[in-house]
Amino acid sequence: MEKSRRAFIRNTALAGAGVLATQTGISALHYRRILGANDRVRVGVVGFSDRHKQSHMPCFLNHHKELNFEVVAVSDIWNKRREEGAAAWKEKMMRDVIACRNNEEMYGKKLVDAVFISTADFQHALHTIEAVRAGCDAYVEKPFAETMEDNRAALKAVKETGKIVQIGSQRRSGTNYHAANEFIRSGKLGPITMVELSWNVNQPGRWRRPALLNQITEADTDWKRFLMNRPYESFDPRKYLEYRLFWPYSSGLPGQWMSHQIDTVHWFSGLPYPRSVVANGGIYQWKDGRKNWDTIMAVFDYGPLNDLSTGFQVTFGSRMHNGDERPAEIYYSNGGELNLNTNKVSPKGGLTQNHAAAMKMNANLLPEQSLSAATSVVASANTGGDVLTSNHIRNWMECIRSRQQPNAPVDAGYSHSIATIMTTAAAHTGEKAIFDAATQEVMAGGKVFKY
Repeated sequence: MEKSRRAFIRNTALAGAGVLATQTGISALHYRRILGANDRVRVGVVGFSDRHKQSHMPCFLNHHKELNFEVVAVSDIWNKRREEGAAAWKEKMMRDVIACRNNEEMYGKKLVDAVFISTADFQHALHTIEAVRAGCDAYVEKPFAETMEDNRAALKAVKETGKIVQIGSQRRSGTNYHAANEFIRSGKLGPITMVELSWNVNQPGRWRRPALLNQITEADTDWKRFLMNRPYESFDPRKYLEYRLFWPYSSGLPGQWMSHQIDTVHWFSGLPYPRSVVANGGIYQWKDGRKNWDTIMAVFDYGPLNDLSTGFQVTFGSRMHNGDERPAEIYYSNGGELNLNTNKVSPKGGLTQNHAAAMKMNANLLPEQSLSAATSVVASANTGGDVLTSNHIRNWMECIRSRQQPNAPVDAGYSHSIATIMTTAAAHTGEKAIFDAATQEVMAGGKVFKY
């Protein structure tokens, strides 16, 4: 009866919209905007980046009508992207979208309730602080932070405001990843003994923007706003557009790719950060003036901080040459492996009955089984409207409605940032990096790591 009543009211309202449109000359689309004005979530774009244009936009468009969300403003300090962003969203929304010169302008005019943040890596945490302090929920791309100072400040701001923040770790919205989490946490895998993570691509243009370098001048943007809290240096179009290649604007491989994979380690194990990390690597292939490595190997020790007798090792290897573009995540126990590429649990490498008997032990080999329908991870620079990101953006939108915590809450971003900052510290200093829980600082060689 209640369902029928709601359907009747909805149909009556739609019929009324048609009558009103006929009588007043306004479009039915415009009337629907008026009808839902009090319930509509107004969304702003902080940084009309490639990631936003190629992935956030198509994924948002999958769900915005059903959930009554609408993009109303674009903030970008570069006039070219600001104008392009406003025009692109105007076409999709079929209404004017306000172009803002900076975030203060957008927030000062009280234009938006929620924002997408996909700016330079080092800006994510700082732009999160601006957003939540302005009363907005936020979808924030990873890495969440590149320094512990920014990491702590952003966590504090989100906790104090109670805003809904979804970190762009889209694996947390994949059905196979949820199945893996449940399998491991149930104890069926057995104690984790090692995790192998890898992300190898052979894309010479990855993170390069040569076609755009001669299209931007310092007068076209706001270089001081770009730098935010980083040390001042003269305008450099490469550092503005190809920031992923240059520290301290990005850590490169750890922040861009490892942050995704190490997040699953924290999620599945329940551990918030590694006990230690060492790292090695270099620029072996792409001698193009970049400062961030094109090859890295990081080795982590994970386990309870109060019990060093138990734990497991994690390795992350990544290269930007000779790569198959198939990021791998394999969890090992003494009974076999859980492979998130094949989406299968198997006894591969597990202790066989013959070897177990010789040691008077039980084998406990894992059974061969599939976890669920696999959702492939896209390793290309342009993921498009992939299923994982689409699910993840929808989850954020639904949580804005329900005020429940999303799949990748701010704590997940804080934790993955500890791991990536530890890796950066180890790589830059050549020392083993640890995390001081008392001071919430990353330490390398007995010193606090800053830049």
